[in-house]
Amino acid sequence: MIESAPISAAQAEADTRRWLERAVIGLNLCPFAKAVHVRGQVHYAVYLAGDESGLIDALLAEARALAASAASERDTTLLMAPNTLADFLDFNDFTGRAERRLARAGFDGIFQLASFHPRFQFGGTEADDITNATNRAPHPTLHLLREDSVSRAVDAFPEAEAIFGRNIETLEALGADGWAALDVGPGSAS
Repeated sequence: MIESAPISAAQAEADTRRWLERAVIGLNLCPFAKAVHVRGQVHYAVYLAGDESGLIDALLAEARALAASAASERDTTLLMAPNTLADFLDFNDFTGRAERRLARAGFDGIFQLASFHPRFQFGGTEADDITNATNRAPHPTLHLLREDSVSRAVDAFPEAEAIFGRNIETLEALGADGWAALDVGPGSAS
């Protein structure tokens, strides 16, 4: 396998913004994302190193910064790690450890941790199953969400439990070619 050059912070953020705008918001995969994006309440952070312990430290630092910020200024944080955890199973294991560290640091009940990965795969699916794209981002990404904000959003959305099923239908209708046409992978040009 040929090693690729490390991704820069600027490229990782540009890739993630494009994915958020075109896929997450554009396909309405998360009906709550548009409002915080439009209001500029999404904080983008990039961890460039390749070590997992440093990524845990970066996640804890981002959690402390999010906790110290007013939700009206910073409601959520996307922490991208473009140069580490390329293997999805390693990333999935890491996410479990990260959740435990957040809880030990006192953030249980304050934040939820969502995760996205370029090779995300639901159990029981094939790697090329289009439904996996619901959780595929251009780079390994840890998403810190405020529990209070999630609760308010779910209360305001009468059928929040139907989002997952609707997303599956959306992606199945879009198909692999439609997903590719969104151009939301790493380092896309436009």
